[in-house]
Amino acid sequence: MPKLIVSIDGVVIKEFQLTKDRTTLGRRPYNDIVIDNLAVSGEHAVLQMTGNEIYLEDLNSTNGSYVNGKSIKKQLLHNNDTIEVGKYKIRFVNEVAGAPVGDRTSAAAPLAAARASAPAPMASFDAGARPGAAIKVLSGAAAGREVQLVKVITTIGKPGVAVAAITRRALGFVVAHVEGASVPTLNGIPVRGEPVMLKNGDVLELAGTRMQFMQD
Repeated sequence: MPKLIVSIDGVVIKEFQLTKDRTTLGRRPYNDIVIDNLAVSGEHAVLQMTGNEIYLEDLNSTNGSYVNGKSIKKQLLHNNDTIEVGKYKIRFVNEVAGAPVGDRTSAAAPLAAARASAPAPMASFDAGARPGAAIKVLSGAAAGREVQLVKVITTIGKPGVAVAAITRRALGFVVAHVEGASVPTLNGIPVRGEPVMLKNGDVLELAGTRMQFMQD
């Protein structure tokens, strides 16, 4: 089944299965795929499924829609194509259907080879690794609350203000800044750029809220 893998700054934050003939994408909450970011229009784009073919169509968005770095109005998607909406990158995965044979021209071969050799965003994730981890809120109205880290990716914070993602990997958990002007700190050190490995007892602070990472 075709799906979309949404990431920002290399951190995967969402996955969507494409099960409908028409799937809308935008900032407004009534869209099928909601990306709450000011760079994304209220009704940004739509994905239309016709048989084994899926087209991405831009809905006259303010900042446009891009596929593999090129601005598009309407584009047939192929397996591993990268859609860009604002700062977000969305990888289209359709390994069963793949792309129509007639569209695989020799001119596209170098690009196809580059896509095939690119590392998969979720290759390092292991949903069964390191169970028993949680985040405990230390300050604010929710002080004392514990959030079990049972998903591969857990996002914390408020979209548009400050968001961080805690990701489960084969060797443990990492934290990364996803969006917002407020950068999270880990034991007082700002978390920027590459994800940072978490250790039991580490203290995270995001937008004035302190949290502690706990792992059995």
